[in-house]
This record gives sequence, structure tokens and C-alpha cells, in this order.
Amino acid sequence: MRLRNIPGARQKIKESEYVIADPTDTAGTWGEIFGNDNPIHIEIGMGKGKFITTMAMNNPEINYLGIEKYSSVLLKAKNKQDELGLDNLRLVRMDAEGIDSVFGENEVSKIYLNFSDPWPKDRHAKRRLPSRWFLNRYEKILEPGSVIEFKTDNVDLFDFALEEAKESGWSILECTYDLHSDERLSAGNVMTEYEEKFSGMGNKICKLIINKNA
Repeated sequence: MRLRNIPGARQKIKESEYVIADPTDTAGTWGEIFGNDNPIHIEIGMGKGKFITTMAMNNPEINYLGIEKYSSVLLKAKNKQDELGLDNLRLVRMDAEGIDSVFGENEVSKIYLNFSDPWPKDRHAKRRLPSRWFLNRYEKILEPGSVIEFKTDNVDLFDFALEEAKESGWSILECTYDLHSDERLSAGNVMTEYEEKFSGMGNKICKLIINKNA
């Protein structure tokens, strides 16, 4: 996907009270940032923020963090949050490789990975968000027994994620190659921008839910 650069995007996101543009020294302090001790759910690679914003609106008792690497993409979510002013939503500009340095041990209650970049070349496997290298990072910040939910329309990436989870000792709680045809798993499903686009094209949506037992 080619990203359109928006001049001044990085400066604009810094101007929002809801954006943490430089998340240094934040590990262990997210409860203070939100001003409560509610559970923290994060979406890594949130795109324009439709999913994480909807989740925050629907679940005010949960704190949400939308993480996005690209300023020009995060700007869309920032503009939406500036209008809504949701107390339980913050946006973070960062590369996911540093995820275990900005959250403390057991500080996160759930992780969402939605339509992540497939990085199709074998030499880029470590960059895939459901890879074992990232799973090791997630384990450090998740509460014991907490889950990761992963959705994609890319079957190759989904198969990769499934094998990586098994090889890394994660338990497969739910697995489907056709989410929208599964009445039970699709109940309450919140779609992302990509999910709406790809399902509208007739692509089946895959979903995986995993956890690592204490």
C-alpha cells in the first residue's frame, strides 16, 4: 500500500491532547495517563481509527490505545478523536517493534491486530505483527491469560499466524477462515475500514484468537 504523505502531519498530531507522539517513559504509567485503573486494550496498526474509535465508544469502562506508525494515517484518527473527545481513547505514534518498551509487565489486557501488513517476502517474516518475534514482545506486556485477536483477508498471512502461535506455545481459542459466515464469532464484530472494503469485494475474513496461559 502506497501512503500519501500529508505535509505537516507530524506537527498536527502533536497538537492534539489525545496523541502521544513520543511515547518515552510511559511504561507502567498508562493508568495515570487515563486517570483510572480500567483495563487497557491496544490495537497495533490502527489505520484511520474506525475500529478503535468504535470500540472506545461502545465500551467506556475500557481504556483504548490506537497505535500507528505513520503520521499521515494517524492524522485521520486524530481528527476524529478531536471531535469526539473520548476520555477512554488515546492515540500513539510509534513503530510496533518498540511495543515492549512503552508498556510495563502485565499492563495490557488485550491486543488487536487487524489487517496487518503481510510482508510477503520470506526475509521480512520478522516484521509481520503475528510473528513469533512479536508474540514474544506481546507476552511481556499482556496480563497472564489475556488474548490477542487477529483478523485478515490474507490466507497466507493467516496460516503463518496460526503456525507461529502454535510454535510459540500459544493456545488457539478460536479460528475461522470465514468470520462473517460464523454466526457466533461474528456477533458484535466491529469492522475496520479494510474489512468493509475487502468483504465488500467478496473476500472472506479470517479471525484468530489466541492466549498464553500463565
